Amino acid sequence: METYLPALILLSGGAFIHSRSNVPELRPASEAADTAWKLLAKLAFFLWIGLLVWGLYNLPLPSLGIAFILSLAFNVLLAMRGPKSIWPGLSMVMCVLGVALGVYTVLV
Repeated sequence: METYLPALILLSGGAFIHSRSNVPELRPASEAADTAWKLLAKLAFFLWIGLLVWGLYNLPLPSLGIAFILSLAFNVLLAMRGPKSIWPGLSMVMCVLGVALGVYTVLV
């Protein structure tokens, strides 16, 4: 559980930021970077769902519920802060760290 919770929070936060950054000012200037960000955010979202299913089979339900609620609460916190110009980079870093922690959680 020590890497499961941070992985869920980072994955949901990274995917959430991408979904909220729909204006051109909040997107990377490079088309390649924008495409990479889009693919990374989709991977993060699907891995978030996969980790929830994995947790359903391998973790106690209270731990899974707490992790799910905290990942959604992090999204609410991000929404309350409002869009920032640093969001694309922050989202990419969160997605990469979340994917790394998620894969580590499942494999170890």
